[in-house]
Amino acid sequence: MSLTLDRTAPTDAPILGVLAERWSTRVFDPETPIDETALRSALEAARWAPSGMNHQPWRLILARRGSAAHEKIVSALMGFNQAWAPAAGALLVVLAEHETAEGDARPWALYDAGQAAAHFTVQAHAEGLATHQMGGFVADDLRAAFDIEARFTPVTVIAVGALGDIDAAEEGLRQRELAPRERRSVADSLLVDD
Repeated sequence: MSLTLDRTAPTDAPILGVLAERWSTRVFDPETPIDETALRSALEAARWAPSGMNHQPWRLILARRGSAAHEKIVSALMGFNQAWAPAAGALLVVLAEHETAEGDARPWALYDAGQAAAHFTVQAHAEGLATHQMGGFVADDLRAAFDIEARFTPVTVIAVGALGDIDAAEEGLRQRELAPRERRSVADSLLVDD
């Protein structure tokens, strides 16, 4: 299923269409299986994200809806995320490897893992998948559920799948999904512009 709702960002300068059109939904189709070809392309985009010294300090946990791993991730989510995220075709946990197995520090691991997550979401959108990155999860619950080594830090959980029917969503959620897209201006983000 492709994304058909137009949520294109009102940008102040031209940007790539795939970037302007990408948005984070909380409404996923609970019946449509994940498009495996599109998912593989998104994972490949994450694989090719830039990283300091090409260390690629990220690891991923991929769990499809209906699997035991999916349930473990859902149980680690916090608050409202537990209400909507289970409908996603898959959940992806992005981990940052902040230290190698030999004990060497990877100081840019969080940044690099974020790049992998961003590349994943942009490619997923280009492939017709909907995504939503979440920070609302209990990292220790994920660690326990998947026996994650201490040298890895859970950074985000990404819900990915087919876009659901926004009009059929509960009214508060529907209004949230259809609200105008807003961002701080570039000028307000630049601390120095010399």
